[in-house]
Formats: sequence, C-alpha cells, structure tokens
Amino acid sequence: MAMLGEVVNIWTYPVKSLRSVPHDAVAVEHDGLEGDRRAALYVVAPGHARTGKTYRGKEDNRLHLLAEADAARQAAAERGVDLESRAGERYFDAGTVSLILDRWIAEVERALNKRLDPLRWRPNFYLRALADVQEADLTGKRVALGGTVLRVLRPIERCVTPNYDIATGESDLGIQRYVVRERANLMGVYCDVEQPGTVRAGDRAELS
Repeated sequence: MAMLGEVVNIWTYPVKSLRSVPHDAVAVEHDGLEGDRRAALYVVAPGHARTGKTYRGKEDNRLHLLAEADAARQAAAERGVDLESRAGERYFDAGTVSLILDRWIAEVERALNKRLDPLRWRPNFYLRALADVQEADLTGKRVALGGTVLRVLRPIERCVTPNYDIATGESDLGIQRYVVRERANLMGVYCDVEQPGTVRAGDRAELS
C-alpha cells in the first residue's frame, strides 16, 4: 500500500443537489455513504427540458444554498418550475462515491489567483494529498480510507455547477473555462465501494 494522503473533510447530500452535511465520521455501505442522496427533486412541469428528470444545480444556481426540499420547491416555483419530492432510493448521477484531492483544486486556484471551496465540486471525500497523482493515475486503483476500500472507476466530467459560489450562488465562468481548457473538463473521481466500513476525518488514504 502506498500513502496517498489523508481525509480532511467528509460530506453527504441528503437531498440531491441541495446543501451538504459535514461529518466527522460516516458509515460507507455497498451503495454509498449512509444518508447520501436518499431524496431528490423531479421536474413535473410540462414542457420543461427536465420534465420527468431530476432538477439539478445545472438548472438553478441557488439549490446548493438550500437544505430542505420544500424551500427548493418554493424557489423553483418562483421561476415557474413545478417540482415533486421523491425519496427511498439512491439518486446518483453517475457514481456511488466521489473523491477529490486538494492539489487538483490548488491547481485551479493558482491559475485563477482565487481561493475555491472544495464544496464547489460536491465531493463526498476531500483529501490532502501526499502523492503527486492525477485522476487518470487513480483510475482502476483501490483507495483504502479507514475501514473502507473504494475502487476508482473514472474521472468526473464537470458541468457548470462548480462555477457557483457556495455561499452566494454567484457564478464565475472562469472556473469551468480553465477546467475545460487545461484539464479536459475532468475534476475528481467516481468510485464504487468494494469493502464497506467507517471513514473518519484524519484517516489515512492508501493506494493499491
């Protein structure tokens, strides 16, 4: 096992696309982090581009500022979009667990001369990296975090959501422009869970 780094932050998103919840420790199950994305908002307004699909940060820059589904439904209604709350499943876009390294974000920060909160990328695990690796270097590898083992599936292709300030919703298009131009629009990695367990802030991240 090679040392990859250390777990700095852990987040779940109980309602898909809404505000994050921080954790000092979290149980990781075969189908994802406990409590993560167990509800979602679906567009039911006829004629909308997302009718019958989930309403996401791509559609509304204010969603990640809100914690409750009812508040998000009201905000969407102000824009003429009717939403329905659904729960009981896992509402993922493309991956069970997401992971991002501080050095990847630092690269963008240096280029833009701007501090960027890692929550812009909505990861489950934010790691302080000791190894100089890129997303492609991790693909197909196993990452052990505490008592959990993840299998890295692929890099995450990004949409406009990281442009949005997590405190105000204000958009900075320079973030996505840089990621598209210099990083092939990839930032972070998706993982599956090979071995369930518990992950705590401060746990070592080991690579095999």
